[in-house]
Amino acid sequence: MPTIKLPEDPETFSLFGEPLFKTPLRADILERQKKLYDEALTNYKAAPEDADNIIWLGRRTAYIGDFRKSIAIYSMGIKKHPTDPRMYRHRGHRFITLRFFDQAISDFEKAAELIKGKPDEIEPDGIPNERGIPVSSLHFNIWYHLGLAYYLKADFEKALHAYEMCMKASEIDDKVIATAHWYYMTLRRLGREAEAKKILENITEDMDVIENHHYHKCLMMYKGKNKPETLMKEAYEMGDLGLVTIGYGVANWYHYTGDKEKAADILREIVAVEGWAGFGYIAAEADLYHMGLSP
Repeated sequence: MPTIKLPEDPETFSLFGEPLFKTPLRADILERQKKLYDEALTNYKAAPEDADNIIWLGRRTAYIGDFRKSIAIYSMGIKKHPTDPRMYRHRGHRFITLRFFDQAISDFEKAAELIKGKPDEIEPDGIPNERGIPVSSLHFNIWYHLGLAYYLKADFEKALHAYEMCMKASEIDDKVIATAHWYYMTLRRLGREAEAKKILENITEDMDVIENHHYHKCLMMYKGKNKPETLMKEAYEMGDLGLVTIGYGVANWYHYTGDKEKAADILREIVAVEGWAGFGYIAAEADLYHMGLSP
């Protein structure tokens, strides 16, 4: 008898109810990530109660595209370490990936409670940048992702508070740039243009950007230093990642300035690419959903 292969289960569903399947990784990236996953699994088996081992197993699991499994790992970690804010921070991140925004908010709000009165700490990078310098921290990531979760629900007032707190945890240029990008867009969605312009005052061309080059380009466009058409051309030349990150900023610009049709066209281009886990992709999907438009 011929072998019957059952269809693959989706990782999650889009906001429009479409199944989202595991995105295949490039062969060399998959090989490297699987090796790192195997190392994390070995470390976890050697010391399964260790919080760091649980977190790294969850992170490495997500990096190979198994987001549901990573959430299960963090849930197990929360049972073992219920007062460790890192567990909620990482699980909340993957709840965003899978479009469970309410659950993400619950986790980040819990994490925010747990870090009150405690010093910030550097978060090691899962995929180090070219300089090998980590550019994020625990407090920053909790507020940044909480703001994003509220933004994706179109609850811009609560997103605004989260980004205000995030900016307080942004002491290096890369953090300032990442926070300012979403902070600015949130204020524009609230119609608070004058306040949004103030966010741009500290954004300059000569900032020491390590990772967030795409967001920096968008911020310079918001300042009037780049034209959206020029930036969009650049985004296309960069491929899918450029379209998802820069394209989302440009789409928002058109939205603010009254050309919602142009904005929707770009949003649809974004959700047509393969990488559905990126924040720009999820935001584009959420915008179309809230606008009552089809993808």
